[in-house]
Amino acid sequence: MDRSDYAHRILIRPSGELSTKSRRTRRRFQRRLIESLEDALRTSGVSFRVHDEWGRIFVEASSSAALEVIPRVFGIASLSEIEATAEPQLESIIAIGEQLYAERVRGRSFAVRARRSACLPFTSRDINYGLGAALNRHARVDLDEPEVTVGVEAREEAAYFFSRRIPGAGGLPAGVEGVAVALISGGYDSAVAAWLMLKRGVALHYVFCNLGGGAYERAVLGVAKLLADEWGYGLRPRIHVVDFEGPVLELKQRAKESFWQVILKRLMYRAAGEIAREIEAHAIVTGESVGQVSSQTLANLCAITGSVQLPVLRPLLGFDKPEIIQRSREIGTYALSEKVREYCALTEAKPVTDATPDEAAAEEARLDLTVLDEALSSRRVLDLRELDASELVMPYLYTAEIPSGAVVIDTRPRARYELWYYPGAVHYDFWDLYQDLGSLERDRSYVLYCELGLKSAQLAEKMQRAGFEAYSYKGGVRALRGYVESAGLPAT
Repeated sequence: MDRSDYAHRILIRPSGELSTKSRRTRRRFQRRLIESLEDALRTSGVSFRVHDEWGRIFVEASSSAALEVIPRVFGIASLSEIEATAEPQLESIIAIGEQLYAERVRGRSFAVRARRSACLPFTSRDINYGLGAALNRHARVDLDEPEVTVGVEAREEAAYFFSRRIPGAGGLPAGVEGVAVALISGGYDSAVAAWLMLKRGVALHYVFCNLGGGAYERAVLGVAKLLADEWGYGLRPRIHVVDFEGPVLELKQRAKESFWQVILKRLMYRAAGEIAREIEAHAIVTGESVGQVSSQTLANLCAITGSVQLPVLRPLLGFDKPEIIQRSREIGTYALSEKVREYCALTEAKPVTDATPDEAAAEEARLDLTVLDEALSSRRVLDLRELDASELVMPYLYTAEIPSGAVVIDTRPRARYELWYYPGAVHYDFWDLYQDLGSLERDRSYVLYCELGLKSAQLAEKMQRAGFEAYSYKGGVRALRGYVESAGLPAT
């Protein structure tokens, strides 16, 4: 590709923390930053060249899409699109700067913000005064709230002009601080906690303990994939999907009901700890915040932590819920997380809030933990970056059974419904329901059916996207009739 095809030149400033490291560590960190940056640019489909210089990175890119993806690479403080260059001489900087910005600042207020390398024979103040005086012939100086900011960065090889400084994600480059596993539920907390650890240079793999079936899994995968695709540049995160139906049934049968929430968390910690051991991760990450729910009192957190030997990192411990939700808006997970139902509340009975480690361990000892081993051995492991968006839809739309307590909805024309319907099924006109889901309760699960199972799948997908647990019966009415007969249900 010819140099003229790289229409956008970008100056990248690595996070200030990198400059505090030893020269050897700093070079290692910056190499990781370059790898993540190149991954981000490839992912966005941009043709590019990267030039790594000590303390600065320069990118030549074929599209402005680079300016959208680079700010999501951890380890970058800020970036600017270069609008012109000059020889690193004061007279040249002033002359070209005036020529470039005179018309842009005319009739407006402006300020010059300059930086220069220590090796140059003039100061940043010299640039500010010299270029400022030249532009002051065309506009008014306002150092506090300028309408136009003229940026100059003078380095040994050239001086670079820019008028916009785009904030970066900050933090440390991906993976420089090792590997951890993050327990993810799809809600606001676990997603924000994972993001905060990614920002600190921790490479994450995810553990999802599924308490709610296929629709819940799909929702959680959507959140995890967003974190991987938009914030995981330079990493190959995987999610371990563990069916927790068996462990939950075991604890409900054997543990005191008041301890269910604490024991559930201990089992999740154990699952994460075993997976961490297998992949040689150094810690477990959770989204817990002190006092947010009963299992997150200080006493209960202490009782839960005793189930594993690895460090448990809780970056949200001191966050209020509104702070967490606001951060989820900023990182982009809010819209997905707000539709995820809460499945961890196993009972409405009064839960223990001050369990001791010994009490929790004694209650957990009542369980046969082979159910957890079985759940872990049958888990599925998915590469989030490779996961196709269509895979987040089709496998989770269909069911071949009617779960206990589910509301069954017949979406066929009423005349066909009156001829035959699943025992207890209610009738809704397909288009009426498709246009307005307001009559449905959000805390119920739904199984929809139609003649072939296709239109009901369309409606189930819309319901899932709206936060409902909904499925289409696979195979439509013919398959459903067979299910009724094999289950010995009364005919209608």
